[in-house]
Amino acid sequence: MIHQHFKTPQSGGAVRSYYLAKALVGSGMEVVVITGHDQPYKKEDVDGIEVHFLKVPYNNDFGFFKRSVSFLRFVIKSVKKAGEFRDAKLCYAISVPLTVGLSARWIKRQYKIPYMFEVGDLWPDAPVQMGFVRNHFLKKLLYKLEINFYREAKSIVALSPAIQFAIENKISGKKVDLVPNMGDTDFFIKTTRDPLLEEKYKVKGKFVVSYIGAIGVANGLDYVIACAQASRKAGLPIQFIICGEGALKKKLLEEVKRQELENLSILDFTNRDGVREVLNVTDAALISYKPVPILETGSPNKFFDALAAGKLIIANFGGWIKDEIEESNCGFYADPHQPADLIKKIKPFIEDRLLLENYQFNARSLAERKYSRKDLSAKFSKIIAEAIQN
Repeated sequence: MIHQHFKTPQSGGAVRSYYLAKALVGSGMEVVVITGHDQPYKKEDVDGIEVHFLKVPYNNDFGFFKRSVSFLRFVIKSVKKAGEFRDAKLCYAISVPLTVGLSARWIKRQYKIPYMFEVGDLWPDAPVQMGFVRNHFLKKLLYKLEINFYREAKSIVALSPAIQFAIENKISGKKVDLVPNMGDTDFFIKTTRDPLLEEKYKVKGKFVVSYIGAIGVANGLDYVIACAQASRKAGLPIQFIICGEGALKKKLLEEVKRQELENLSILDFTNRDGVREVLNVTDAALISYKPVPILETGSPNKFFDALAAGKLIIANFGGWIKDEIEESNCGFYADPHQPADLIKKIKPFIEDRLLLENYQFNARSLAERKYSRKDLSAKFSKIIAEAIQN
């Protein structure tokens, strides 16, 4: 398994690849993970998973050039390390970034190990639509690489229905399985607020709307600033919480201080236990992206954690998640251009506790029905076993 950003529950962050690897180990397979971090090289046994941490620094604060250098360094180092495992039956390559496809293709050609390609975001569509890649020739090169990575893969795993649909339209005749991100319905449970945590996060008597995740350009969290302003103006007892790290965190902190927004708290990045604490005091979970069409195709971890914890979901973007929460009556869409729209739509949930609890119950039911970690892990293990046999 090649994944530059492999995380464990103890370290925090997106832990999908950890649970996928753990599911394979549980099914009797031997799993080696090659990943990167900013410390010297080390090898660890992580719950039966053999993990090789290569020294390849990466941080959300990195600019485009520094990120690109990190991605390419990981390609070179990961291919070299993969040479120690030439008897492997399969390479499972996890993007983002798209450049992991270079690792997978190189491993296939040099060591004769077939690869499967997991697509969590549609690259290069995302950086192109976000305006990070403007050069015509670079765009052309990246799109050509994308198609070649798909074409040479044994099969593809898509993290959302929208991504699956897009790939099937880009390349025909290729098997594309849907294995979305998972709701850990054992770790996150719907529970009543803990009074001690209410005191810790200073939210006693408040209706809490939390955003937990990356604080980057794509997340458009200036929207939360505007919502906090609108809420204060409307006199509603809403406390907004942003929890995470990213390139724009410092800017948000400065803006909160400048505008004296006491109804918006910005917390540091935390591990899974910390996320569970924040979700315990949360009434509604905000899933936020800038209004860029390609971002509507994603499969954000924070959405599935919030479902598992039984929270009202607010999405400020269109696409499959908007459709999912509206059809399941577990959340609503808020216009990203009109912060007052969120205030208007959230008011009934503040005033009617039963309405809020019904939507929260529906969120938990959706997690159990479609996104259970146990069920999706079993599905993934079966897909991998079939790929190895065929």
